[in-house]
Amino acid sequence: MTRHHHRRIGRRALLATTAIAMGAVLAPVAAQAAPAARQTPVADGTAQSPTRTQDPVVRALDRIAHPLRSTEPGGKSADLRALGAMIGGAEVVGLGEATHGSHEFFTMKERLFRHLVREKGFRAFSLEFSWPAGLKINDYLQTGDGDARQIAKETLANSPWDREEFVHLIEWMREHNRRNPTDTVHFVGNDLGGPAITDEFFGRITDYVHRHHPALAPRIDALYAGLRPLDDVFDYLNRPLAERQRLADQAQRALDLIGAAGGRDQDRDRDRDRDRDRNREAHDWAVQNARSVAETTRFLTVNVNDSATLPDFQRFRDRVMARNILWWQKRTGHKMLVSAHNDHLGLIAGTAAMYPKTQGSFLRDALGRKYLPIGMTFDRGSFLSKDTAIGGEWRKFTVGNAAPGTNEHTLDRVRHRDFYVDLRAAAPAARSWLDTARPTRSIGTMFGDDYPLQDLALGRSFDVLIHLHDVREAVPRTP
Repeated sequence: MTRHHHRRIGRRALLATTAIAMGAVLAPVAAQAAPAARQTPVADGTAQSPTRTQDPVVRALDRIAHPLRSTEPGGKSADLRALGAMIGGAEVVGLGEATHGSHEFFTMKERLFRHLVREKGFRAFSLEFSWPAGLKINDYLQTGDGDARQIAKETLANSPWDREEFVHLIEWMREHNRRNPTDTVHFVGNDLGGPAITDEFFGRITDYVHRHHPALAPRIDALYAGLRPLDDVFDYLNRPLAERQRLADQAQRALDLIGAAGGRDQDRDRDRDRDRDRNREAHDWAVQNARSVAETTRFLTVNVNDSATLPDFQRFRDRVMARNILWWQKRTGHKMLVSAHNDHLGLIAGTAAMYPKTQGSFLRDALGRKYLPIGMTFDRGSFLSKDTAIGGEWRKFTVGNAAPGTNEHTLDRVRHRDFYVDLRAAAPAARSWLDTARPTRSIGTMFGDDYPLQDLALGRSFDVLIHLHDVREAVPRTP
């Protein structure tokens, strides 16, 4: 690969990554490392049955693989019992995806979440998506005010999850809460803010300050004046870097002031225990929301013309995502299913040049074995993606059977069409194979003929793996 090509891929990756602030996590593309192979789009065809083999790795995986009856939510879930046993006492489960636009990956997340809610007491679904937008979806889930489809339109538009599959998930979660008003489930966005840093979201912060700390209110209002609202990230990125750095410093200063004000509540009922607890909770929320603004503006000080800065900013972003999950989990005690790309939720990423430390790695550091990462792979099929980093149209891409030498090629020779496997239980014959990095599909919301496979050691990244033989493109949300 030429140096020019490295620069082109790096800048494209950088622009794609900054688009997270618009609610669209785009393609994980290695900015520095040369790819081991290329993905090749092909015409639709009929899937061939996996070939049986005497390969000792395949035989070892055969012995511990559990067949997956379906990826569709609803119906019986007896085939998920062994998966539940693999999850065990984990309190945060990361469920990845090899593409950001395949139906089966999205529906499998709802199917597993339903099972975990019913069988293991999970109460929160967290998405690689804007913290402010997640709050808006969760408000709907708790109150029922509004309409699921309209809420999805307002929060998910133009993102990889602006799909019928996620409308269906939101509808199911709301129906669950209607039936179980004292034991509700919650939706948590764990990513940076983006266009969802609306005036309403800023109001969650400033309304608290005006009520509880009126003397501080003019300073907070002034610090947010140049930011409120932050509703067009690409326009914001056109501002001079020095201006963006100044605004990020202001957002951090606002966060510091609000955080320091917690012990000086001026509410006239502050001496009452119940009101003191309520005020403490309100303060905690104000600080967390102010932190989202500060972290988003700090991320947006990225220099889009310098791809060398990308790894540090991506590490920062993954740390933010992990911190938001930990904040929610500590505050509520909820067991959580976290949905994101494989590159975020694994303990290591195939695109290590861009993701030097993953969200999953941060979660493992904090929770130990209470965090369990599950990867999802596929042999062939279709997905929705874009062919440009910014402004492209979502369209269908199709890839054929995985090539020999890839992780997916070996996985697809296991005797079950779709299956899951506890990688920790693999015999030595498979253990060495799992711990060796080899080409693996890692597709975000940007794809093309030069999109590289990434070298990934499955056993060092995930505890559990779900493999699907065939996938199809996700369904765009209808109005």
